[in-house]
Amino acid sequence: MSELHLLKGVTLSDGSRTDVLLRDGVVAETGAVSAAGARVTDADGLLALPGLVDLHTHLREPGGEGAETVLTGSRAAAAGGFTAVNAMANTSPVADTASVVEQVQALGEAAGYVTVRPIGAVSKGLAGEHLADIGGMARSRARVRVFSDDGMCVADALLMRRALEYIKTFDGVLAQHAQEPRLTIGAQLNEGPVSAELGLAGWPAVAEEAIIARDVLLAGHTGARLHVCHVSTAGSVEVLRWAKSRGFRVTAEVTPHHLLLTDRLAEGYDARYKVNPPLRSDEDVAAVRAGLADGTIDIVATDHAPHGADAKRCEWNDAANGMVGLESALSVVQETMVETGMLGWKDVERVLSVAPARIGDVAGHGVPIAVGAPAEITLYDPSTRHDFDVDDLAGKSRNSPYLGRSLPGTVVATFHSGRQTVRDGAVVDLEVEVQGA
Repeated sequence: MSELHLLKGVTLSDGSRTDVLLRDGVVAETGAVSAAGARVTDADGLLALPGLVDLHTHLREPGGEGAETVLTGSRAAAAGGFTAVNAMANTSPVADTASVVEQVQALGEAAGYVTVRPIGAVSKGLAGEHLADIGGMARSRARVRVFSDDGMCVADALLMRRALEYIKTFDGVLAQHAQEPRLTIGAQLNEGPVSAELGLAGWPAVAEEAIIARDVLLAGHTGARLHVCHVSTAGSVEVLRWAKSRGFRVTAEVTPHHLLLTDRLAEGYDARYKVNPPLRSDEDVAAVRAGLADGTIDIVATDHAPHGADAKRCEWNDAANGMVGLESALSVVQETMVETGMLGWKDVERVLSVAPARIGDVAGHGVPIAVGAPAEITLYDPSTRHDFDVDDLAGKSRNSPYLGRSLPGTVVATFHSGRQTVRDGAVVDLEVEVQGA
C-alpha cells in the first residue's frame, strides 16, 4: 500500500532543518515541501534519523513463543525506532538450516513492522561440534550473511577457523559470543568484589578476553570477517584496539546495558539484572564507552532477550540470563553517550543505523536521509524525560532493567518502507490500518 507522509521541520543529525516527503517507499523531496493529500507530521523539535538497525535480537520464534514471537518482537523494535533487526539463531529448532531461516524471514515479512534478517547458526544445534549448513543458509531465500552460536561460544579453535574460512567465501561475518566455557562453569555474576560479597560464582573478564584474543588472530590469519558480540570488559576493548591497529577485519558491538549498568545492581538479587556476559564494574563501563566513542567498538546492539515472568521471578542462581532492550536502546545511548558529550547525533546515526546495516549487509537500511533514500526513518524527541514503565514495552515480556528508572527521549514515529509503524509514540496496528484503508 502506498502512503504519502510529509514530515514538517525535522532536524537532521547534522543539525540542519528541512521538510521530508515520503512517497512510494522512498524520500521523494526535501527542503520546503508541500504535498496535497499527504499525512502531515509536525516534526518541529524532532530529530530524524535513518531507521535504527539492530544486529543482535532474540525473537524466540520458533519454539519460544511464550516469551516473544516474530510479530511481538517486531512491534517492540518499531517502538524503539528500529526498522530492521537481525534475529539470533538460538531458537527451537535452532536456525541451522535453510528451512528454519526462511521461516523466520517469512514471519517477519508477514508481521510488516521491520525487516527481519535471520542469523544462521555456526554449528549444528549450537553444539559446537560440526558446522551447520552455512552454504545452504547463505544460498536460501533468506540470504543469510551473519552466523552466530550466540548464547554459546564457538570454543573449538579448529571449528572456528573452518567456519571463518567458509563464511569468507561469500563475505559473510561470524558473530562470536566470547566466553571461554571452562572458565565460566557455574558463573553467575562478574567476578569481583560484588560476586564475593554475595557468594555468587564469578564470571571472570579473562574468559571473554581470551576468546577475543584467539579469534582476532584467527580472523587475521584467515582474512575473514569477525564480529564480537556484547563486549563488556576493559581488557576486551584493548584487545580489539590492537587487532584494529593490525588491520584485521574485526568489528564489535556493545549493548546499552553494558554502557549504563554495573554489577552493583545485583546486590538486591533482582534477576532482571542477570545477563550474559554479566554487568561489569565502573571501570569496565568507562572503557566500553570510550571504546565506542573512539571507534574501537563499532556499533550498539541490544541483545534483546525476552523471558517469561517465571524465568526471572526466582532465585538468582535459577534465573535465566537476559533482558529486553529494543524499546529503551536509543534513550540509554542518549544518556550515556550524548549527554556525556562522548558522541553527537551524527555518531549515533552511525553506531545505531549505518554501521550495523553495513556489517550485517542489511540492504535498504542505514542510508542517511536524502532524496532517493529508502523511507526507513525514526523521529525522536530528545528533549523529554520520563519514568520508563511497562507501558513503554511493546513486546511480550517484561524483563527490562529500566522499569521505574528515569530515561531521556521518546520515539515519536517510525516509518518502515514508507509505512508508519509508530505514531505519536504508539505502535500502529498495521492489520487494522490495512483493513481501514
